[in-house]
Amino acid sequence: MRWWPRSIRWQMFLGLVLLESLSIGLFAFLLTRQQTNEIYRHAKQRLVHQADSVAIQAREAMEQDKPGWIELTVRIMGQSPTVETAKVTDTAGKVLYVSSGQASETVLDEVELAQISQVRHEEPRAFRISGNRWEGVKAIYVNHQLKGYAWVETDQKWDQLQIRLIWRGTLIFGLIWIASSAVLVVLLTRSIARPLEILHRGTRALMESPESTANFPLPVVAHNELGNLIEAFNRMYASIEEQRHGLNDTLSLLDSMLANAPIGLAFFDRRCRIVRVNQVFANMTGVPLSRHLGRTLPEVLPQPVAEQLENTVLTVIAEERPVRDVELNSHGGNPDRAWTWLASAYPVRPTPNLVRWVGVIVLDASERKRSEEALRKTEKLAATGRLAASVAHEINNPLEAITNLLYLLRNFCQLEDPALNYVVMAEHEARRIAEITQQTLRFYRQSTLPARANMAELLDSVLSLYQGRLNTMNIKIEREYDPRMDLFCFAGEVRQVFANLVGNAIDASSDDGRLVIHARRSQSWKEEGTRGVRFTFADTGQGMEPEVRRRIFEAFFTTKLDTGTGLGLWVSQEIVVKHRGTVHVRSRTAQEGKGSGTVFQLFLPDDESLTATRPPAS
Repeated sequence: MRWWPRSIRWQMFLGLVLLESLSIGLFAFLLTRQQTNEIYRHAKQRLVHQADSVAIQAREAMEQDKPGWIELTVRIMGQSPTVETAKVTDTAGKVLYVSSGQASETVLDEVELAQISQVRHEEPRAFRISGNRWEGVKAIYVNHQLKGYAWVETDQKWDQLQIRLIWRGTLIFGLIWIASSAVLVVLLTRSIARPLEILHRGTRALMESPESTANFPLPVVAHNELGNLIEAFNRMYASIEEQRHGLNDTLSLLDSMLANAPIGLAFFDRRCRIVRVNQVFANMTGVPLSRHLGRTLPEVLPQPVAEQLENTVLTVIAEERPVRDVELNSHGGNPDRAWTWLASAYPVRPTPNLVRWVGVIVLDASERKRSEEALRKTEKLAATGRLAASVAHEINNPLEAITNLLYLLRNFCQLEDPALNYVVMAEHEARRIAEITQQTLRFYRQSTLPARANMAELLDSVLSLYQGRLNTMNIKIEREYDPRMDLFCFAGEVRQVFANLVGNAIDASSDDGRLVIHARRSQSWKEEGTRGVRFTFADTGQGMEPEVRRRIFEAFFTTKLDTGTGLGLWVSQEIVVKHRGTVHVRSRTAQEGKGSGTVFQLFLPDDESLTATRPPAS
């Protein structure tokens, strides 16, 4: 109901007013009805008595033959406040005397005339004329002879005045009673409504601003059950505040762990929809963090990986147990950058018997897997190097015997020219084999301390090592360096750099290519006054794309697929940095409209303060 108030105070006030109004109205109705009946009963008795009095006085006047007394009696009766009209008629109903007006002008109506026949001997009678008009009549007997009738009509105003007085008294009593009750209700509801209003205000403040403490604790304004309720509310708020602080601390810790954990974290609902992820997981998927919520795995991951991880989540939900170390492999659209994830999923239970979410921990094991693969290749290369050094060492013993035998054969057997030429050729090939074995041993037995080394010898030894491949591919070598030029360095490591650059140039070149190697004294372009040797390795190979050229010094990056480890240029750069040198690369592919090729330029300072300790790389 729209008109009914919502406040308890006004509900109680209006309810009490309505109840008392109904009660007093019913009481007034019953009281008025009873008093009205009583007034009418008294009015009838009064009419009977008044009609009897007029009849007795008229009889006495008739007995004494004094008609003037009759007229005086009628007029005196008519002056009574309860009498409207008094009159005396003869036996036929003709008006002889009337209290007001002229008797000749007054006649009885049909109701009054009908009452003449019902009047008994000397017994007064009261009857209703119409509405609330009542009239009394009595026969006048003189010496037992009927002489006429005495009529008295009551005054309606008098009776109505009595009823109005009753109504007025009842109304005043009711108003006083309602006002007194209203004051009492206001006082009582104040002690009830004010504490409830305080509770309501506190509840709204708690709902609108849960973290605000400005309105708490609530004031205790009553010392009754409502006051106890306010105190209980304050204790409840204090408990909630304490729990909220603890919960906020816990959430802060969890959010910090989620945001700063070095692993990917994701949570899924029972429909395999993402409900929360951290930034690491978003970086792993390549999808912005805000676009993960509400999405499924096929929307953020490649199809095979998404299906495998989704099956893992469904398994955890179905079996309600963790699933650990699920390996996920994909290349994300880039075959050269394949990645490997290790995922572990576990159930999240808000209650002991319900799995509502599934948490997934994802570890990017791509680098570790590439490191393991490179380590295996490196171990193979190291084992191959040791084997090659061991074989070279074992070859030296019979090779020395063959060399001695050829020497004896050439000098003491007096061979003819054709046979002598064959022996000379055999000695030349034996010396070549000895040189190859010496180069192999030099690669394996690298120096541990820097020393001054002849750069021409290092370059020649590297080219001798690759001479077979160079001849096979008919690659032309152009050398330009001083045979007496030396450098203070780690000779074995510098030889390794030269070998990596020459090997890469041969791999990138095709048949009938060209390899240019220059070495000259120079100074650093970055540090004026720093002198050293500048090496240039230029080939006419297929060149490198810009995106490949930017990554050539990354560890484990290779374009040789199964034949490369991705460590050659990375190790070479580390060696150059160790020598406090610099390396510059220029490359061009045939697609650019000109000849293709790659140029590596190294500058190694001639610094005798160089030690075995590696300086910080800049």
